[in-house]
Amino acid sequence: MRALCASIITAGALIGLGLAGVGLGLRYQGLGMQDPSKIVYVKWVQLDTPMMLIMVVLLGMVVVGLAAAYVGLAYHHERRHHERHHALSSRVGE
Repeated sequence: MRALCASIITAGALIGLGLAGVGLGLRYQGLGMQDPSKIVYVKWVQLDTPMMLIMVVLLGMVVVGLAAAYVGLAYHHERRHHERHHALSSRVGE
């Protein structure tokens, strides 16, 4: 259950990152209108503060969600390992 909840958190954060990317594209699409042949890159320090905050929070949630999913799956496999060995040892002692 722990891994499932963490994967849902990760999926939500990744969907949010995709929507934030679309928002960034829409927000800064007019920067290259002076000379369309040039590629204009927007640096991190040139972003609006709310956009920076959104990106940092979503990236943090992706990291937290992936870490929680990894730990949740590790605990799940460890619990199943102990259950299997407990079941095998109880049959041998009968």
